[in-house]
Amino acid sequence: MTIDPWLLERLVCPATRTPLRYDAERGELVSETARVAYPVRNGVPVLLVEEARPID
Repeated sequence: MTIDPWLLERLVCPATRTPLRYDAERGELVSETARVAYPVRNGVPVLLVEEARPID
């Protein structure tokens, strides 16, 4: 599963409003600034702060 490049250019972290990076291996959108990853379920990004998982 991949994210459409056009969509990825427009998505931002809901907490920090900074760009997201797609991690294809994990199927997540990563916010380096907030240090969290948002899931992508069935090709749909779930950009809810309460759904984000902390990353190291």
